[in-house]
Amino acid sequence: MKGVLIYIINLLFSLYSLVIVARVFLEMIVGPFHPTVRWLRRLTEPVLAPMRRVIPPIGMVDVSPAAVLLLLYILRILLVSVIASVLR
Repeated sequence: MKGVLIYIINLLFSLYSLVIVARVFLEMIVGPFHPTVRWLRRLTEPVLAPMRRVIPPIGMVDVSPAAVLLLLYILRILLVSVIASVLR
């Protein structure tokens, strides 16, 4: 039970991180108006927009995806640690 729950959490966090990375790279390659990029933006903007208010872009570089990826990594570690300790 514990192993399955940890696996699902890791999978969800990894998939969302991959979506953020894909959005960043696809925006650079195909541009912001491509239908795939617009779809990825709808998935990621609810998380990235609040981070942009806290950390504004540095020149032309938006660092909010990197900050969100770091926070997702920390949150995943904390969540998995809590689940592992509670479900012993």
